[in-house]
Amino acid sequence: MALAIALLTAPALTQVPFVSAEAVAGASKARAGNASYYGTRFHGRRTANGERFNMNAMTAAHKSLPFGTKVRVTNRRNGKSVVVRINDRGPYAHGRVIDLSKAAASRIGMIHSGTAPVQIDIL
Repeated sequence: MALAIALLTAPALTQVPFVSAEAVAGASKARAGNASYYGTRFHGRRTANGERFNMNAMTAAHKSLPFGTKVRVTNRRNGKSVVVRINDRGPYAHGRVIDLSKAAASRIGMIHSGTAPVQIDIL
């Protein structure tokens, strides 16, 4: 009886994440391009998924991957890699495929150069 009451009074699911067919079809593909990073200027601001940007977290912005997707980003200059979670949209600079948090960029050794050629593998 208690279970039945709990089920009847449980809040309805109001938001179901939408994942496009293109995102699913492209999920197994590796991507390559130039990465950049963002940090201090955006620290504490809201990201596209609604959470606050933390430049010290292992997160990234991508134009089309679903929020919550985890990707391995490898700097092709030095072979260093980091796993990040997509929580924002961007980058908006021409020719860039991903914007990393400052901490993630530091892990793969691209702070001084500002950008780096990267390989992106969806996990």
